[in-house]
Amino acid sequence: MKLTVWGARGSTPVSGHEYVRYGGDTTCMEIVTNDGQTFILDAGTGVRRLGNLLLKDKREKVTFLLTHAHWDHLLGLPFFKFMYRPGNVVEFHGCRCATKSIRSILKTTMQPPFFPVEFHDVAADIIIGDNDGDELQIGNFNCRLLPLSHPDGGCGFIFDEGGPTIAFLPDNEPEFDHPGGLSYDQYVEAFRGVDLLFHDGEYLPREYEAFSKGWGHSIYLETIRLALDAGVKQLVLWHINQDRTDEQADEMLVHAREVIRDAGSDMTCHIAYTGMKFEL
Repeated sequence: MKLTVWGARGSTPVSGHEYVRYGGDTTCMEIVTNDGQTFILDAGTGVRRLGNLLLKDKREKVTFLLTHAHWDHLLGLPFFKFMYRPGNVVEFHGCRCATKSIRSILKTTMQPPFFPVEFHDVAADIIIGDNDGDELQIGNFNCRLLPLSHPDGGCGFIFDEGGPTIAFLPDNEPEFDHPGGLSYDQYVEAFRGVDLLFHDGEYLPREYEAFSKGWGHSIYLETIRLALDAGVKQLVLWHINQDRTDEQADEMLVHAREVIRDAGSDMTCHIAYTGMKFEL
């Protein structure tokens, strides 16, 4: 299984010389399974460049797993050119706990006066998956839906292909009681033994306490604690604050690794950046 990060910036895309190394696009990650299936986690602005690559590679089907309906996770969808090619197939799953209908999310994203092309006018064949259960299996790809602790709900994903287990919760605040979310201890159990965890780690403690408690995002130190308590092997901090410069992100990462080392753990830790790749 191959994973590629196409965007991990939080809340809004950014540009400028101070955001070059970590990137400015919002949440999007590509998964290519061992049998050649393509899954896309969220449709933030990073999905635009991914769509161009998919067309170049002449892939014909992709499957989206959507965590929730906030704008930064859908902003790129109207510019996903793969969806405008006749004969292509685009399937959607996920976020059943955030809304009753994925189709309503997609139609709202692409409608006047917000966008000139309506969702029902795209040329690809659109499939809306059945999201009544907590498990999804497509071929050898196994995916479990896990409720987010986040305003308006949503779901993260724990998935594998018969090998290493990966968890993806880009927007999550376990230290705050959001309706529909899990408790801290429940998240610990859900992540127990996960090989690779992508998890919200947006805030410094002073930022969180000053103005952002309850907004649905985590202090990076709390995310580290969660990963350590669960025995995660690799942690990738996600949802980089829109004002966090490359240098500030570097400082955060240095401190994160010090905290992990001082805890006596050999867990590896990274901050997500555009172009980051994993092969498991």
